Amino acid sequence: MTHLIMLPLVFLWFYPYAWSVVSSIRPQSETILGGANLIPQEFTTENFERAWNQAQFDAYTLNTVIVTISVVFLTIAISSLAGYALARGRMPGKSIILIALVGSMFLPKGFTIIPVYLLIDAMGLNNSLMAIILAEAGSAHVMPILLYMGFFATIPAEMEEAAKVDGAGYFRTFWSVMFPMAMPVTATVAIFSFIGAWNGFLTPLVFTLNAPELRTLGVGIYAFFGENTIDWGGLAAAAVIAVLPVIVVFLWLQKYFVDGIAGSIKG
Repeated sequence: MTHLIMLPLVFLWFYPYAWSVVSSIRPQSETILGGANLIPQEFTTENFERAWNQAQFDAYTLNTVIVTISVVFLTIAISSLAGYALARGRMPGKSIILIALVGSMFLPKGFTIIPVYLLIDAMGLNNSLMAIILAEAGSAHVMPILLYMGFFATIPAEMEEAAKVDGAGYFRTFWSVMFPMAMPVTATVAIFSFIGAWNGFLTPLVFTLNAPELRTLGVGIYAFFGENTIDWGGLAAAAVIAVLPVIVVFLWLQKYFVDGIAGSIKG
């Protein structure tokens, strides 16, 4: 009985993904006339060719790779240091900082986009990939910080004391002892950051309004929406191109992802 109830729900959940994949490999006319049908009558690669060449997805993909890799590294560096300081350091006002961090989780991303824009514009970095990188990586990454904090809190104090006996300072202890032990959390943060930066829309859109050649994939997909028509085939092909790297990264890091979530929850 449970399976009879769950199977239609699973199909409804899976249907949008299947429709996008099928529509990317069938002609545009069949997508429009076929409606909700998931069985293609003809196969074509025109949608991918149109998305890759005419819609400049080759340039958008390169921009997205540069932005995403930079954001992932910066997020890991900032979040791991913040999580370590909150978990192990004797920081005054730590409770207030934690309350502020958790409270910021409930604010929409657009809430701070104007002051962030003004700051980056004052730095002379507007209409550049660096503007997108700083705007994406500079915000408070609450979940990564809490994940690192939870993990570092579980490590025995004897590990730090042994490092101090060997002459290691605060940052040497973090870099050589604590950070390597947090590899599962780092993989989890890397996946979350990768997905967020790769699929980013609002921030890349704001900082590339006058430089369309610097757009990322999330913004580039919007180009398939015309004033009076929508290129559904190109849109579906673009969505498939955009989602494939996310799937590959998740499959590559999935074992660390599960360990990182489990370790942080335990902490």
